[in-house]
Amino acid sequence: MKALRVESGKLRLAELSIPAAADEALIRVTRSGICNTDLEIVRGYAGFEGTIGHEFVGVVERADGFPEMVGKRVVGEINVGCGECELCRKDDPRHCPSRTVLGIKGRDGAHAEFLNLPARNLIEVPDLISDEQAVFTEPLAAAFGITEQVKIENATNIAVIGDGKLGLLCAMTLRLRSNNVTLFGRHASKLAIAEKRGIEGVVDVGASDMNRRFDVVVEASGSETGFARALDLVKTRGKIVLKSTFHGKPQWEAWRVVVDEITIVGSRCGRFKPAIDLLAEGKLDVTDMISEEFRLDDGVKAMAAAAEKGILKVLLSMG
Repeated sequence: MKALRVESGKLRLAELSIPAAADEALIRVTRSGICNTDLEIVRGYAGFEGTIGHEFVGVVERADGFPEMVGKRVVGEINVGCGECELCRKDDPRHCPSRTVLGIKGRDGAHAEFLNLPARNLIEVPDLISDEQAVFTEPLAAAFGITEQVKIENATNIAVIGDGKLGLLCAMTLRLRSNNVTLFGRHASKLAIAEKRGIEGVVDVGASDMNRRFDVVVEASGSETGFARALDLVKTRGKIVLKSTFHGKPQWEAWRVVVDEITIVGSRCGRFKPAIDLLAEGKLDVTDMISEEFRLDDGVKAMAAAAEKGILKVLLSMG
């Protein structure tokens, strides 16, 4: 099979044997989505080497012990826990100390023709959800996962920093809970996508009249400068939610967090079932976020396209 891999710090399309983990399901990937985390891994984030990618939709080819799953179209939770620790026993392996993470930590990922995941990680995709929609399940779950950690009410005043893929999804999902969501970005075309959904778009030039206005600020810019901007926007005793992953060490003014008694919340993965429900119920349309689609054979070219300014979601089709 073909797979898009990072090896010795280099990105390449490789030929591999089809994976054959005896205790895991085999999924034939139909589409995968390129994420900013994939781009950061190529730059050295997480020190990962192997097949990258963690956003996918595919068809189950084999699932020993779960014959009812064969032939089903599925997406898959990306965290694979040990199954024995306290977190795993509570059915939440997202922070299992021994976990592997699809295409990020200790486990080959989804930019490939086939992948392995435990059957318990798989969620069937309803027929009314297209492949193009289903491939957004993981980032949509990550965005909606903010509501697990931070109480959002109709009157909560929210700012989202960053008009990229994740920033847009965060703004869209938070808009389902609050009537007061503002997206700060640098691209009028991307802000227009949010504005169609009742979200205020602001071309961010650090305008002082917006400072200290927001109860909750979500940093999803993928830039180390985003945290400093969040400190400007958040109210005293407000909350900052950090969603960005990037390779580097940001510098920020810790004293401001102390003096203004700001709560900092790290937010990574969300649960897939609520995200699937949002798509199935038609509460979110994500297809206008797709910029381009490439065949896996052109995966290196697709990654370069995904890194260009102004580009949103780039998909890979396995053919």
